[in-house]
Amino acid sequence: MTTTTKRKKHTSHMGHNVAKLRSYLGVKQESLAQDLKMTQQQVSQIEQQEKIEEKTLVVISEYLGVPVELIKNFDEDAVIYNINHYNVHDNTFADSSSAQVFNPIEKIVELYERLLESEKKNLTNK
Repeated sequence: MTTTTKRKKHTSHMGHNVAKLRSYLGVKQESLAQDLKMTQQQVSQIEQQEKIEEKTLVVISEYLGVPVELIKNFDEDAVIYNINHYNVHDNTFADSSSAQVFNPIEKIVELYERLLESEKKNLTNK
């Protein structure tokens, strides 16, 4: 018996995705607003929008250092799934005096790219 699991179509709220990614990077609304020459209220309004203008999205993605597609299609459940199943957090150390340091957004982008690749393979296999 073969069981196929279909992922439910995730409708992405771009504003919420910007807020999540900004938060993961430790960027405050005020900092983003200042660097983008906006007010904090404007950034807050953008984060409430389900759809964001393409040019605004490009500016924000460049500032955050993430691809525009990540903001458009960010799926927190998929990221959590990948973190849990690919064992990203290796807490073993060669000696007790050093620890591995990594940028969490790089891991999110890496996991997102893996997810995209997996989805592409699934589509070509159908």
